[in-house]
Amino acid sequence: MSEKPRVAFFDFASCEGCQLQVVNLEEALLDVLALVDIVSFREAMKEHSDDYDIAIIEGSITRPIDVERIKKIREQASILITIGACAHLGGVQRLGNQWTPEENKAEVYERHPGSEITKGDDNPFFAQPRHRAVSEVVKVDATIPGCPIDSQEFAKVLIALLTGKKLPIPDYPVCVECKKNENICVFELGGFCMGPVARAGCGAPCPTHGGECEACRGYVDHPHTQAHAEVLKKYGLSPDEIMTKRTMYNYRDHEDKEEGSQ
Repeated sequence: MSEKPRVAFFDFASCEGCQLQVVNLEEALLDVLALVDIVSFREAMKEHSDDYDIAIIEGSITRPIDVERIKKIREQASILITIGACAHLGGVQRLGNQWTPEENKAEVYERHPGSEITKGDDNPFFAQPRHRAVSEVVKVDATIPGCPIDSQEFAKVLIALLTGKKLPIPDYPVCVECKKNENICVFELGGFCMGPVARAGCGAPCPTHGGECEACRGYVDHPHTQAHAEVLKKYGLSPDEIMTKRTMYNYRDHEDKEEGSQ
C-alpha cells in the first residue's frame, strides 16, 4: 500500500476552471505525483475514493446541502486547501448576496416562465442561496488565490505543504509586478486599478495586456501599510477608496464593512 498522502478534489459553486489549471500542469504534474496519490478528481479521472488525507476545494458554499458536504469533507481531511477566488473569497457569484433569493430567482428565471425550474421553492436548488467562502464555514489550512489559479503556484504550494516549507504566496501589491514588467500605470492611462492593494503573484497579466487589476487574488494582508504609497499619493487615493471602488471579487470585504457599521 502506498504511504503517500491521498488527495481528493471537490467542486462547489464554480466554473471548475481552477481544476483545469491543475490538469494543465503537464510536466510539473510529475513532481506532484511523486509526493501524493490522487484518488478522486472528476476533471481528470473516473475513479473515486472517499478515503483521502488532503481535500482540495474549488467553489463557493451556497446551499445548506453544501454546508453539510463541506463539513463532512473537513472531518475526513487532515489538510484542506482552497483553490481559486470562488473558494477563497466567495467568487463573482457572491455579488448576488446583495439581493434576496426571491429577487435573484425573479431576475434569472422568470424570463423563462415555461421552465419547471421556476417552480417549487422546496427544490434544494433554491434553498437559501447565499454564497460564502469555504473559510467562513470550515477551517482552511492553505489557500491558492486567483481566477483562475496559476498551475505552477498550485504545484509549489502543495509541495511546500508536504515538505514543511513556507507557502510561496506573495504579500505585496500587484504594483510591484507591474513595475517589473515596465508597464505604464493604469492610472496614468486614465483607468482605475486595484493594483495598489491587490495581492501579487499573478505576474500582473491584466494591466500588462491593457486591462485593469480586479484583485481576483484578494488583498494584501495589510493594505493600509503595504499598499504602493507612491501611487496612492500621486493620484490622491487611499487604500479604503480603492478597496471599495470595485467589488467583483471582493464583495466579502464590502459585506464585512456593512455588518460592522450596523
